Amino acid sequence: MSQLTISVRKFDAVIVGAGGAGLRAAIELSEAGLKTAVLSKVFPTRSHTVAAQGGVSASLGNSEEDHWLWHMYDTVKGADWLGDQDAIEFMCRKAPEAVVELEHFGMPFDRTDEGKIYQRPFGGHMSNFGEKPVRRACAAADRTGHAMLHALYQRNVRAQTQFFVEWMALDLIRDQDGEVLGVIAMEMETGELVAFHSKATIFATGGAGHVYYSSTNAFINTGDGLGMAARAGIPLEDMEFWQFHPTGVAGAGVLITEGVRGEGGILRNSDNERFMERYAPNAKDLASRDVVSRAMVTEINEGRGCGPHKDFVLLDLTHLDPATIMKRLPGIRDIAIQFAGVDPIKAPIPVVPTCHYQMGGIPTNYRGEVVEKDGSIVKGFYAAGEVACASVHGANRLGTNSLLDLLVFGKASGCSVVESVKANVVAHKELPPDFADRTLARLNRLNTQKGGANVNETRLDMQRTMQNHCGVFRFNDLLKEGVKKITEIEARVAQTEIGDKSSSWNTARTEALELDNLIEVAKSTMVSAEARKESRGAHVRDDAVDSEAHPNGRDDELWLKHSLWYREGNRMDYKPVILKPLTVETIALKTRAY
Repeated sequence: MSQLTISVRKFDAVIVGAGGAGLRAAIELSEAGLKTAVLSKVFPTRSHTVAAQGGVSASLGNSEEDHWLWHMYDTVKGADWLGDQDAIEFMCRKAPEAVVELEHFGMPFDRTDEGKIYQRPFGGHMSNFGEKPVRRACAAADRTGHAMLHALYQRNVRAQTQFFVEWMALDLIRDQDGEVLGVIAMEMETGELVAFHSKATIFATGGAGHVYYSSTNAFINTGDGLGMAARAGIPLEDMEFWQFHPTGVAGAGVLITEGVRGEGGILRNSDNERFMERYAPNAKDLASRDVVSRAMVTEINEGRGCGPHKDFVLLDLTHLDPATIMKRLPGIRDIAIQFAGVDPIKAPIPVVPTCHYQMGGIPTNYRGEVVEKDGSIVKGFYAAGEVACASVHGANRLGTNSLLDLLVFGKASGCSVVESVKANVVAHKELPPDFADRTLARLNRLNTQKGGANVNETRLDMQRTMQNHCGVFRFNDLLKEGVKKITEIEARVAQTEIGDKSSSWNTARTEALELDNLIEVAKSTMVSAEARKESRGAHVRDDAVDSEAHPNGRDDELWLKHSLWYREGNRMDYKPVILKPLTVETIALKTRAY
């Protein structure tokens, strides 16, 4: 491309991302008659939601007594009280309705003998305010996300949603008043640039797991929405909180669903001990994910790991009925055979904690509107799913609440857009004259850079730095050194080149643009983690005070607040956690134990 040009296309709304949140939002918009464009780097049913295995949580009570308030309590407790209780109440109250709605879209849930939606236990989900595990995860075998994506996509086909497949959004368009007017995107195959000029923009771009070296995430999860928001001046909230899923296949990182433990799977160390009984006497293997991950790493660090290098533990299903595994966990058996070389009916699966989910993201309220620190709305801008921070997951997400988040806040953001666009039936605002300058400058640099940094090597250095300096356990000196290293890597990212502009040029260019987003995620994570001097949820500082006043190193006096990282000046700010729910009493602070 000797000369970069940008054409303009107008829509009522543009959604970036076609996973669960994007598709659920699109249903609301298209069925309301709005002209909607959905951009996706991959075909919608290949979005990362397809990898979700275990279920979607809702207090249906199909197998035993359950209540949305118990679900809310578990979510607040799982979040280590960093979640906003208004958003958590909204999500947990809406959960049964969201699941039944999905069922009516054609979702093929597993069934009980009575024909009701099958529900299984899941980590951290308890009955009667933490008394005992409860069956709350609504499942379609171990392919729940796969089934969900297909049901949502088919509903969008019926609603005639317009999809732009293999398009990558590059930058937000904001005017001088701060209003969002759409995005600039690139068709990945041809390099064509288009400004999608819209009255409302929803980000549903998913997570950024590939900021770490070992991740359960798809290769498309490169934090595109986070990078675009940061470059446009939007802060990123609670980015220090990353969930490491306890059970990634050792050496491969492929996810083994928590549903395996929900069906009765047991974690064992090299002594064949069911070690979780020591760390979580009540919940055992179904404790919250951060608790289980830290227990596993502790077992490995103390020499009770398995294998020749003693660097993993075992997930044992051999005591289960083979018929149960074949019926409830067929995909997991396939994964274990393909990636671990073991048949779980006959031998345990080697597993290790692996980066899985970001709790932080673009600050939103429970209506899906993007908000500034003072609570004011960023006009025209919405976010839902993993890219957003509502904040319902706080310092640690409970399993199955991710798919619920997609459904509830995907729909909420869609409803907010419909309401806003229909209430303001006006023409599109004018695009500012410099709307494309930042994007064109980045692309021109990639086109002309000679002798710069290699994209692949730079990305690997960033991922290894994150893995080594900001992992399951975090240490003061390592974090300080990590901030320094990531800052140095950022300078190299700004000088990356894409080499020979041959037939692979567009692929190389896409990877370079993705790295621009990943480095923003890496900076926000490392700086936020170094700044938070306590242990809470998934963020564990070895230097945090563990005393009667601050059990487990959590310090509610100083640190019961959301962090906000701003790209400009690489600076930190904070805002209070919303402790007041919508209709019920506040769930009071207490020590988090399972």
